[in-house]
Amino acid sequence: MNEDQVRVRFAPSPTGLLHVGNARTALFNWLYARQHRGAFVLRVEDTDVERSAPEYERKLIEDLRWLGLDWDEGPDTGGPFGPYRQSARLETYSAHTKTLLEAGKAYYCFCPPEDLEKERQEARAAGKTPVYSGKCRSIPGDEALGRVADGEAASVRLRTPGQGEFRFDDLVRGTVTFDLAVVGDPVLVRSTGLPAYNYVVVIDDFLMRITHVIRGEDHLANTVRQILTYRALDCPLPQFAHLSMVMGADNTRLSKRHGATAVDKFKRDGYLASSLFNYLALLGWAPPDGNEVLDRDELVRLFDLGRVSRSAAIFDYGKLHWLNRQHIKRLPPRAKAEEALPHLQAAGFLPQEMTDAHWSWLEQAVEAFSERVDTFSDLKDSLAQIFDFSLEHLGEQEWSDLKGECGKRVVRSFAGLLAGIDRLDFAAFAEMTKAIKGETGCKGRDLYHPLRIALTARSSGLDLDKFIPLVESGAALDLPRPLKSCSERVAEALSFF
Repeated sequence: MNEDQVRVRFAPSPTGLLHVGNARTALFNWLYARQHRGAFVLRVEDTDVERSAPEYERKLIEDLRWLGLDWDEGPDTGGPFGPYRQSARLETYSAHTKTLLEAGKAYYCFCPPEDLEKERQEARAAGKTPVYSGKCRSIPGDEALGRVADGEAASVRLRTPGQGEFRFDDLVRGTVTFDLAVVGDPVLVRSTGLPAYNYVVVIDDFLMRITHVIRGEDHLANTVRQILTYRALDCPLPQFAHLSMVMGADNTRLSKRHGATAVDKFKRDGYLASSLFNYLALLGWAPPDGNEVLDRDELVRLFDLGRVSRSAAIFDYGKLHWLNRQHIKRLPPRAKAEEALPHLQAAGFLPQEMTDAHWSWLEQAVEAFSERVDTFSDLKDSLAQIFDFSLEHLGEQEWSDLKGECGKRVVRSFAGLLAGIDRLDFAAFAEMTKAIKGETGCKGRDLYHPLRIALTARSSGLDLDKFIPLVESGAALDLPRPLKSCSERVAEALSFF
């Protein structure tokens, strides 16, 4: 391995579905690694045994891959610095803990949880930041070892300076300052024997040779504890970059009440992975040339951590919809049809077994409606316009247009012309309208509006040059929901006269 190689990591906990905020963090790490021809590492932080679950890890990997991310090392791919699950690295953590205790850089803490909670409550009541009192710092090492050997429960704490100012440079936020007096001696290992997050993340990042830690600003307060741990272990520091939080339009932290937040939900709602990938890259970062519709290669080329904003990133669903439409336009017809298929099958419009004729019709349908929808899941509502033909639900104005003097003459003339052909196409329809105009004397709205209502049972919608061939070809197919032909629709309209 090149000693100067950039190495970054995404280290989620498998305790739930992948949220867009974490997905944005993963994406920024991936972009930085790919731009610098470095390594992107996936590490699963599963020491929270009560909440972690294998199914969440499987779903996490599935969602990351759907989004378009790949990794050079990870739990499913292996690598030179594994294992890549923290639950499989406990012996490594124990060895480092022993080293710190023997060097006097850590100590056993025998304070019962209820005493610690009482300290915290008293500090809050006094308007102070809760900090461990250091009660067990002075217990001699031999005495502490004896108490542990006798079975007394104990955690392990890091011995810190306890006072003074602490600074570090952040690639996004600049110089960050902390007062060590409000840090205290953080717990490295809980009394249960399980190591704490801020401890194991340092050991893992060091042993996996992580050079840049790019993560959300909610970890900013953890950084001082982690840097103190790096120093205690005599490990070199990585560079830190803390990304602003992803917020809703109301400037509160993004949550389900704002809409979809899990990557899986965006996938099920019919967003393209490429558009979500594109949009997440724009959360807190802007391309230098102002062009925002970008593919993966373009984003890798343009991404610059120095252009990442310190301000909160606002998740704008309207902008995501716009981007999704742009990415849909870029797809070839077959790819659009493949994206739309599961949504239309679930809605009962298409069979599970698709023939070439079904695929051809689906491409035609998606091309007709895709510019009118934000996501592929919206297509089911668009297609309902051609399947749900019912004149009984027309409004007063539509009935007036259809059953008025011109309406009746136009529809009757159209029905007579339809009887003389096997199948209608738009070219034939255009010729028919000329003949109907000459026969009835009706023109403009009086001509076209009754025809639209007789064919669509609506006063507006898809242009008839797209509607007519779509309905006629669909009526010839074996579909779960039969589609009425133009002749059948006009015949039904006549029955109301």
